[in-house]
Amino acid sequence: MAPTYKIAVVQLYPKPMQPEKNFEKAASFIRSAATQRCDLVVLPEYHLTNWLPKDPKFRDLCADWSEYLEKYRTLARECNINIVPGTIVQTRTSNHPDENDLENVAYFISNLGEILGKYVKKNLWSTERVHLLSSGREDHVAFDTPLGKVGMLICWDLAFPEAFRELISQDAKLIIMPTFWTHSDCSDAGLAHNPSAEVAFVDSAITTRAFENTCGIVFANAGGPPGRGYMGLSQVSVPFVGPLTRLGSSAEGMGIVDLDMKILEDAEANYQIRSDLASDVWHYDYRHSKGSRL
Repeated sequence: MAPTYKIAVVQLYPKPMQPEKNFEKAASFIRSAATQRCDLVVLPEYHLTNWLPKDPKFRDLCADWSEYLEKYRTLARECNINIVPGTIVQTRTSNHPDENDLENVAYFISNLGEILGKYVKKNLWSTERVHLLSSGREDHVAFDTPLGKVGMLICWDLAFPEAFRELISQDAKLIIMPTFWTHSDCSDAGLAHNPSAEVAFVDSAITTRAFENTCGIVFANAGGPPGRGYMGLSQVSVPFVGPLTRLGSSAEGMGIVDLDMKILEDAEANYQIRSDLASDVWHYDYRHSKGSRL
């Protein structure tokens, strides 16, 4: 029998440049999820600082990244819950001190406080590229967790089906996506066509990725005050259904859902995506097809 996991997706408003206050608010959500016997709780991208890379204090605040990672590990043990603490911007040692050395990193922390997975954002949004280092051509890696095989992606990775394919080729059943996606990510020209263009993008892409990969997607986006571009739409989505839970506004909150993994087995039995990818007659030459089989 396929297991059922209780998953909490947190739509937190990251108050700009206030990591300690944001951590305390995140910890409150995590403790609430734990009291409701959730197996996993996921926070948004940039949840500690918001995204203000031009602020002169931004890099200094990011230098405290390891302190917050340890706090989340302690919290996971105390609450007996698996945590993906959104993303944490951290410094990477560089041989050239004048070069940018910041990475946007997601961690999977087990209920025992162990770091089971780490992912550095690969596909950077245009405004991130002058501030962050990408993981470049490093492989996407799925890993074992108490919820089975999991993969992690971040925000703009949603636009790249290849990232999902690489993870499901390693048998990932659940893709976790911390996100900081706003209405203002759309150009003026796009907004003139449709003021809700980014809502259409996010909702349609998440549902499509769930169907075309027979996987579950946990999408935790930042929330925030109305009128400031925050979009929300945090959700847990699966094939056949689409969103099992969806926070439909930008308001802070937490959605909790029981995810019966049987639905992913039923979807694969119907669509046979993974079996086609693993077959010797697969038509497309992706990086993931070299030496990997489901």
